[in-house]
Formats: sequence, structure tokens, C-alpha cells
Amino acid sequence: MSAIFVTATGTDIGKTFVVGALIQQLRRNGHSVDALKPVVTGFEPAKAVASDSGQLLAALGRPITPAEIDRISPWRFAAPLAPDLAAAREGRKLDFDALIAFSQKSIRQNRGTLLIEGIGGVMVPLDEQHTVVDWIAPLNVPIILVAGSYLGSISHTLACLDVLWRRELFVRAVVINETPDAAVSVEDTIKSVSRFARPIPVVGLRRNADSQENAAIKQILAILQ
Repeated sequence: MSAIFVTATGTDIGKTFVVGALIQQLRRNGHSVDALKPVVTGFEPAKAVASDSGQLLAALGRPITPAEIDRISPWRFAAPLAPDLAAAREGRKLDFDALIAFSQKSIRQNRGTLLIEGIGGVMVPLDEQHTVVDWIAPLNVPIILVAGSYLGSISHTLACLDVLWRRELFVRAVVINETPDAAVSVEDTIKSVSRFARPIPVVGLRRNADSQENAAIKQILAILQ
């Protein structure tokens, strides 16, 4: 592995949870790993520890300082909205070309495994013309698509896969991250998504089952290698 882009079917699906678990397992295995969350919305400096950036730094064993947050998350906005809307609230605009250049430079310079966490879902707008999939495309790295197990997730997951396939992007795995109190089981979601996602492997991840979680993370890493 060199670089992996972790995206999702929507917001609050569990990208950071998955990335954090992968970081911890890679570190336990003795691998060099770093992570980026280049674009963050809903960021409050006073609550940096609880932010996505803070959680990734904690998983990496790095200090949660302004300098470290700036290193992995250069584009931060206060409003908990899509990046284009959050930036507009501050009279700003996300520099898409700079985002691509930052991501590509980070991939080139990295000497271990680099996990790049996107924002929201595959089609979340970054600015007036670009969505997350436009960010992923020029990076030319494998993708993990994180989905939930809530009612409706199967349709959302297949729609996102269709978008990624139409752009000829390389999806290495789909991770079904358990949605709390969902009406649909993780197992049923995996079965349904797998029928349409073949040959892409679909892995289930339960948030509150430590042994199963560890096994699932190991399975994801085995797929990526």
C-alpha cells in the first residue's frame, strides 16, 4: 500500500472511525502510516480534540496542536455544511487546484501508507464546479467506500459505486459500518450490496464488537495489500 482515499456514501457514516481503526492496526503491525483530512467543516478550535482531525492525530500518536491540525487539515471551516456552503459563510472559497496539488504532493512525499479521508459523500460539492469525486479522480489511488447499514443505504451505496465506476476509479473495498439502531442488519446489507458490487469485496464493521472489529480491520488491510 502507498496511498488510499477513504470516501463515503454521505456524511456521518463513519469515515473517521474506519480510518482511525486502520491507522491503529497498521501501527500495531509495525508499519509507517500517516493520514490526512484535508477539508473539514464544522471545525471549532476549542473542540479540536473531538474533531475528525483530532481523532486522526490521536490514532497516529501525534500531538493535537494547531500546527499538526494545520498539517493534516489545511482547509477548515466553521459551519457544519458542505464545503462550498461553509466557505461561502466565511466569504471564502476552497481552492480546488491547491487541494489537488496538496494531495498529490503528500502522496509523492509519503514513505509509508497514507490514508486520505474525504469529506461527506462522493458527490458533496467542494466549490461551484467540483465535487469530491473530482478530487479523487486525478489522484489515481485506490478507494475505500464507507457505507452504513441504515434503511436506504443499499441504494445510496450502489449509486455511489456507479458514480465511481463511470469515472473508471478503482474501488478496492466497500466497508459497511454498522449504523446504531438500524432496521437493517449489517449482514443483510452486505449480502445485498455484494450481489451488485462484485468483484469488489464488501466487509462489515460492527462498532461495539472489539474482536469482530479487529478481525474486520485485518480483513480490510489484507484486501488492500
